[in-house]
Amino acid sequence: MRIDQLRERSDLGVITTATLKSLGVSNPWHRCASGGPWQRMYPGVVLLHNGPPTQDQHLTAALLRAGPGAAVTGAEACRRHGLPARGRELHLLAPAPVRGSGRLVVERASPMPPTTTVDGFPLVRPARAVVDACRQLRSADEVTALVAAAIQRGRCTPESLREEARTHRFGAKLVRSVLADLGRAESVAERDARRLSRRIRLTTPHWNATVVDARGQVVGRPDAWFDDVALAWEIDSRAFHCGARDYERTLARNTRYAAAGILVVQTLPARLRTHPDQVATELRRAYEAAGARPRPAVRIAPDDPAAPRGW
Repeated sequence: MRIDQLRERSDLGVITTATLKSLGVSNPWHRCASGGPWQRMYPGVVLLHNGPPTQDQHLTAALLRAGPGAAVTGAEACRRHGLPARGRELHLLAPAPVRGSGRLVVERASPMPPTTTVDGFPLVRPARAVVDACRQLRSADEVTALVAAAIQRGRCTPESLREEARTHRFGAKLVRSVLADLGRAESVAERDARRLSRRIRLTTPHWNATVVDARGQVVGRPDAWFDDVALAWEIDSRAFHCGARDYERTLARNTRYAAAGILVVQTLPARLRTHPDQVATELRRAYEAAGARPRPAVRIAPDDPAAPRGW
């Protein structure tokens, strides 16, 4: 059979040796030898060229290796759900036991979790993908960043992540700990800010509270709000301000703070780690300056879940 006919029977140029033999190719591995026209991807799975495989070809080969009913989870599923997960391994769930190979991890799941199809690939739902990706991580910061991104981007709720983490007996201790520690924090930076705030012991700040002026108009929703002196603390990343609209929003927010008489401290997330003592000093001095002037007529409004983040 001609190579173009074989490719027609393949999936993105990936095909099983069983299919090849059924098409009359008696010794597919011979063509996968060094310098040959094909390459072996996994046991029983061949790529019909010898160039670098694409990520889609890698994933197709992994699914063929895992067998019928397999689904993608972990970091790869997270990325295809639009989340910034780290990790090179391909983590698949399968209804039957299959041995992994190389970067392929195949975990038996019974029953199989619900899946959704994205770009032709079967993916587990985001909450399961996030928890499985976190099980492969060893850093609390990386786990927190992924969990926070999943919540902020609306892919998961804290409740769905906690429920998913509870169903895992092995490897989910770190993600359960991070979920407990994260609480209402919306990012790694906010978690670090909470820790620093507890250490310097000013007053207890309100986190992500909606602040309004004397007319009831929304002024902002700062990361931290010291209500006794009307001081706002914003943890502003460079990445957040890279777009023109984001920069304009920040300028408009700071103008509203100034018009309402609110002092604001802006801190880059990285400085919470690299220069925590300097940040603490800046925050204390701003708190003292805020307390030295008459407090403006602003207040915390009842919590509004629909209030936009960073408004």
